[in-house]
Amino acid sequence: MEQEAWQILIVEDDQRLAQLTREYLEGNGLRVAIEADGARAAARILTEQPDLVMLDLMLPGEDGLSICRKVRGGYKGPILMLTARTDDMDQVLGLEMGADDYVCKPVRPRVLLARIRALLRRREGGESERDEGQPRRLQFGALAIDSAMREAWLGEQGIELTSAEFDLLWLLAVNAGRILSREEIFNSLRGIEYDGQDRSIDVRISRIRPKIGDDPMHPRMIKTVRSKGYLFVAEAAEALPFADAPPLLRD
Repeated sequence: MEQEAWQILIVEDDQRLAQLTREYLEGNGLRVAIEADGARAAARILTEQPDLVMLDLMLPGEDGLSICRKVRGGYKGPILMLTARTDDMDQVLGLEMGADDYVCKPVRPRVLLARIRALLRRREGGESERDEGQPRRLQFGALAIDSAMREAWLGEQGIELTSAEFDLLWLLAVNAGRILSREEIFNSLRGIEYDGQDRSIDVRISRIRPKIGDDPMHPRMIKTVRSKGYLFVAEAAEALPFADAPPLLRD
């Protein structure tokens, strides 16, 4: 998909801010629509299926967290949450509801544009195809991950992953057997340095584990290595029953 075709929906009740943001993004080749009413936002997202949603946390009618939770099952595009708060809990809740990234207001336009483009590039598979030597599909027992399709399966069941969750799972799996530090993961997925406080990686790990059949309380596939980072254990993943894996993924 060409950049000019990317459609952004801004869900923001501050009309002046929304209009200024719209003008800046449109000046950089994006198409932008605005929705100010939280009560109408969910229906628009599900109906219009924009390439990316910029979702304000505080909205009249319905708050951003509720909207994110409501649409996540039917909307596969990235959700960038905007918040005027710096409280970690708001950011964690946003990620737990399915947001792919968040920015704190006020945000510099260039930074916002860079974050939007990074999310859109990853959605189109640009990030996973940087290294032509990487495999397109990984198989660990019943767990299959396909970078070209950007989908994963556990046996015959598709795994519901947000764009950011898929990126993190793929990064860990393609580096199976190697500990990845939070700094390395953060830089690889978001293109910025880890500030030592951001909890987004930890939240996504906690969401991914049960989806891939790992035990959240005693994880064996995605292990936390204290003071070092995270490790994807291929042997533990391969121990998953393989009998129900879809035929197209069998060797």
